[in-house]
Parts: sequence; C-alpha cells; structure tokens
Amino acid sequence: MASNVSGTHHRTEWAPRSAWAMGWTAAAAVLMTFGGIMAIFEGIAAIAKDDVFITTPNFTYAFSLTGWGWIHLILGALALAAGLALFSGATWARVTGVVLAGLGMIANFVWLPYAPVWSITLMIVYGFVIWALCAPRDEPSRA
Repeated sequence: MASNVSGTHHRTEWAPRSAWAMGWTAAAAVLMTFGGIMAIFEGIAAIAKDDVFITTPNFTYAFSLTGWGWIHLILGALALAAGLALFSGATWARVTGVVLAGLGMIANFVWLPYAPVWSITLMIVYGFVIWALCAPRDEPSRA
C-alpha cells in the first residue's frame, strides 16, 4: 500500500510515448532478426564462392569474395543476436541494434557491386531499424 502514496512509485521499465513507438520497436526487432538471418545466408554463399555474385575488376573496396563473405557472416550473426535481444526492450539492446544496423548499412554500401538490389534493400531495412529504435520514449525517472 505504501507504494501507492504519491511520489513513492517509481517506474523501472521504459515505456514508449505511444503504442506506435512500441509497435515500431517490435517491427525493428523482427526486421533486424530477419536481416541477420539473410546476411548469414549471404555470407555463407559468398564464402562458398557461389555463382550468384558478380565480381567486378577495379572495384575500390577490393576484398576477395571470401573476405566479404566472412564480414557478412559475422555482422549477420551479431545482428541476429541483437534482433532477438530487442524483444526484451532493454536500452543496451536498442543501442547495440543502432550500431549494428549502421555497420550493416556501411557493409551493404560497399557490397553494392556484388548484389546491388539486395544491398539497397538491406540498406533501406537497416535505415528503418535505426529510425524505429531511435523513436522517442519516456525513460524512467532517476529520482
């Protein structure tokens, strides 16, 4: 009963300002998980030197296809883990999600010559994830 006295009740979890913010966070978690899984498959295909990818001679960011495969595989595994952690709603998961989505956007930008349509699609998805995770929220007061 004492916790219902005015001024003694403290919130311990974050709460979105609206139901829209909560919905966008859940959508970001789903998209981040999906993007992580797809990046893992993309990395495996590149490591296996699949014939799906077009290699261009004289590319500025000239790593081998296997090197790009490992980059996408590692970023994909981290994005999958962050996407699953986002379902908890923890602040650290949102910060990690924003950082990994940013790294994913950079990796897909330099991956454009190998798979242009897929790279542009994932850059848009990661941009949406960053926007959704940075949506305004009412943080708990520290008083």
